[in-house]
Amino acid sequence: MMDDNTFLEKVKATISKHSMLSSGETVLIGLSGGPDSVCLLTVLHKLKDEFRLKLHAVYVDHGLRPAETPDEIEFCRKLCEGLSVPFVVRSIDVKTYAKEQGMNKQEAARELRYKAFDEVFAEIRADRLALGHTADDQIETFFMRFFRGSGPRGLSGIPPVRARIIRPLIELYRSDIEKFLDEERTNYMIDSSNLKEDYLRNKLRLLVIPEIKKMNPGIVQTVSRTMDVLREEEKYFDLIVTMTLMKLISRKTDLRIELFLAPLEAMDKVILRRVLRRAVEETKGLRGVEFIHIEDIIGLIKKGRHGDRLYLPKGLRVIKTYSTLVITSEVPQRLEVFILTVPGEVVLKEIKSTVKASLEEKVDSFGDGKTMAVFDADKTGTSLTVRPREKGDFFYPMGFGRRKKLQDFFVDEKVPRDERDAIPIIVSGSDIVWVAGYRGDERFKVTDGTKRFLRLEFKKAL
Repeated sequence: MMDDNTFLEKVKATISKHSMLSSGETVLIGLSGGPDSVCLLTVLHKLKDEFRLKLHAVYVDHGLRPAETPDEIEFCRKLCEGLSVPFVVRSIDVKTYAKEQGMNKQEAARELRYKAFDEVFAEIRADRLALGHTADDQIETFFMRFFRGSGPRGLSGIPPVRARIIRPLIELYRSDIEKFLDEERTNYMIDSSNLKEDYLRNKLRLLVIPEIKKMNPGIVQTVSRTMDVLREEEKYFDLIVTMTLMKLISRKTDLRIELFLAPLEAMDKVILRRVLRRAVEETKGLRGVEFIHIEDIIGLIKKGRHGDRLYLPKGLRVIKTYSTLVITSEVPQRLEVFILTVPGEVVLKEIKSTVKASLEEKVDSFGDGKTMAVFDADKTGTSLTVRPREKGDFFYPMGFGRRKKLQDFFVDEKVPRDERDAIPIIVSGSDIVWVAGYRGDERFKVTDGTKRFLRLEFKKAL
């Protein structure tokens, strides 16, 4: 245990060690009312004059504990009033967001919470966001990620500093924090959700880690040292990864990055894992992508065929082409609906293509059925629609002889699911005439009795 002065000195040492604060900065504090965040506010208020800090606090209401939240907000408000610290509340709808995004509540809460922090951060023009993570949080995070199969980077834990985010209590233990608050005679709130054994972190905190401590009382210090080593090594690897990735990028946008394939195929896994994770970060698709997903991408690089792809969490897709590896979180293209009057042409800007229709009295070539196809114009009519697929679509594939669902056709043709909405479907009335690029419909085929011929051409821009 340590006295108040020792506690403050320890916090100051952490701040200094990781260059967390500069004189005169505005600091936004994430305040929940729990012991860790209350300690953080109390400590930074004590150090306010020494660092010439301007403090603000924000409480984020997740909408998950309506019976407890009002009391917590009132507690935080009074605490801040007593310290003359400006205080605001932000509300987020975790349940709705989790459902919409297909995430669990913990992931959704974290994502929305940081968005709320960012909003307040911008409003008050803060320099730093201070959060109350502790050494105990580090240990829990280590085991959580260990059980989930994270690699060295994940096991290195919560960074003391990440961009504008600082964690001044990250090297202090919860027991010392509670003792400090007790000696300061500072109250705090207890979040009932932290006492439930529903979540992995709580199970680790309440059940697993206490048993591990019985077997090895020094496990906290042991794991902390391991995480420190891993963080130091990751800093070194980050430099190598940065230089390596710069040479690999073929093209890049915020949501898409294309890497030269040949160097990836020859790269050692030790560097390849880190290069891929950084590339995923560059596409804003990191959330939900874990060690096992990186291994899947490596499998695609080493053993996949050209055109193979992976579908990962949060809409992230990885595609192996002839010369590049494409990592993208772009929303797949979906065509608009166009009216095609025969003769005529429509331009499909989304896929940089055209569909052209012409009427002919006779034809010399019936085309390949994919980029060009010929049909009986008297059966199709001269007013067609070009549209994306729709639920329940079916047609009679030329040469197949019977009805087939378009969905089943795409599966049989191995059409990637993220490309299916970008395939032009040419329709007469409600009947499919041609799946452009693939197959025509038997019902509209040319026969000996055909008098007028409809020629359809599908061209992609070079």
